Amino acid sequence: MTWDYIFVQVANGAVIGIIYALIAVGVTLIFSILKIVNFAHGDLYMLGGYCAYYFIALLGAPPLLAMLLSMATLFALAIVLERLLLTPLYSDATERKDEYGLIITFGLAFFLRNIAVIIFGPYPLKPPSFIPGVQHIGEMTVTNDRLFAGGVGIVLILALLYFMHRTIWGQALDAVSQSRESAAIVGINSRRFNSVAFGIGAALAAAAGALIAPIFSLAPDMGVLPNIHAFVIVILGGMGSVLGSIFAGILLGEAENLFTAFFPDPTRALAYTNAFGLLILMVVLIVRPQGFFGRRHLRME
Repeated sequence: MTWDYIFVQVANGAVIGIIYALIAVGVTLIFSILKIVNFAHGDLYMLGGYCAYYFIALLGAPPLLAMLLSMATLFALAIVLERLLLTPLYSDATERKDEYGLIITFGLAFFLRNIAVIIFGPYPLKPPSFIPGVQHIGEMTVTNDRLFAGGVGIVLILALLYFMHRTIWGQALDAVSQSRESAAIVGINSRRFNSVAFGIGAALAAAAGALIAPIFSLAPDMGVLPNIHAFVIVILGGMGSVLGSIFAGILLGEAENLFTAFFPDPTRALAYTNAFGLLILMVVLIVRPQGFFGRRHLRME
């Protein structure tokens, strides 16, 4: 076992961790503002990958531009879905808001997945590389697509942190997440920021789908496992903590990749990867039940 092999696994784990973090940050943002768990988030990730693919295939857009167009498309689609399906959450006539949110997003996930099979077909698709080729550092070899995905993912995460902490809209989102009543007193329209949060979460998921597609491939069910990983990460990082989701996403990506690389039986390593992630979750929750950066949140009333 050489150091080069270890460095390759660490690099691969970091890329996957950043993709996990992008997906989980969107789940966290939606949970923080709307106070619901979005079960359709993985399918928005899947749609983002397909949108980028067809922007390249049909319009001839460069892969990076296709990713940005995919983010804009999913941002707009998410706002439409939020307005059509989640408006009852803001009405006093809806008594059990948590249950409504769970049921509607769970149904939306199945709807989007089956629509994807009808429109895109059941067979895997693979878009062209962002930057073809590989990089050789000593005996270490890493594909340019993985380096590109990791770099763009970091830029998007930093952009989100800047938006949340340094802009008026980001601070308004944080205010709504802490107290809708207090935000309304200072003139913040919480319904508008519900739509913004849902849209940003979907855009980040779309970016993750577009970045991962050249590394692996596109399929209608590609969002199922990332969705599960996202929920694990959100709990690990602390419900509602954006910083916690980033930290936990990278940690989980590294841990799973290193576990797979060093498991004694390589033929079974991939089969046990998801179980290893859940094992990490259980250990952390025993020691710190609120997650790494957890804070108290209220139910939507």
